[in-house]
Amino acid sequence: MSRVPRVGLGTMGLDTPADATAVTTALELGYRHVDTAQIYDNESVVGDAIAAAEPPREDVFLATKVWADSLAYDDVLRTTRESLDRLGTEYVDLLYVHRPIETYDPPATLAAFDELVDEGRTRAVGVSNFTIEELDEALDTLEAPLAAHQTEYHPLFQRPELLEHAERHDYSVVAYSPLSGGRVRDVDEVVSVAEKHDVTPEAVSLAWLAAKGVRVIPKASSEKHLRANFEAVDVHLDDEDIAAIDAVDREIELYPE
Repeated sequence: MSRVPRVGLGTMGLDTPADATAVTTALELGYRHVDTAQIYDNESVVGDAIAAAEPPREDVFLATKVWADSLAYDDVLRTTRESLDRLGTEYVDLLYVHRPIETYDPPATLAAFDELVDEGRTRAVGVSNFTIEELDEALDTLEAPLAAHQTEYHPLFQRPELLEHAERHDYSVVAYSPLSGGRVRDVDEVVSVAEKHDVTPEAVSLAWLAAKGVRVIPKASSEKHLRANFEAVDVHLDDEDIAAIDAVDREIELYPE
């Protein structure tokens, strides 16, 4: 089973040829995890950027997601092949069910994902935006191991039960929107920890997630922010810092179903 790198680049919204520079720059800074999706309409941009970067394809952990209208068995197979064509690769390292809605049918959908593993078109299977009950059903249905669950996770939207479930079943949690769309700058507990360590609130949010073993895929386009996000997971927070952020009692979900 492929292991997900600790930090990666989220690419939602990076959908023009000019945006490819951000992906290439990230890889040249040391990123080895790039996350995209069919619904982002940018797989060609991402694929071109990876091809233009110095690291060889086999050193890049590439993930994409099958959108909710393409989760019937035949549609999973067809659209994944189309994704691979757009990405310019023979395989992805991780293929996700993007959301368990619309055409999602666990036996049929996940059988197609298993087939793609057998064919070598994806090296691992992931799911995204699942509940505990949906995760349990996927674990019972899949033949391949579940490699990852991608979910919104940040100081303003915490779901510790998801982390406990992942630890119990030995798969990774990948946090999207780990900076809460910039809102972490306005969270007093995060700001206090940032001041204590002389780092940014954004760095604290990423370090807090990393301390929990969560993989993070913040989006950034400038070299400055790409570098800062990449380095943030090495910021050391003590138990008091982590407990202070755990205790944040505001809740904002950016991407409800």
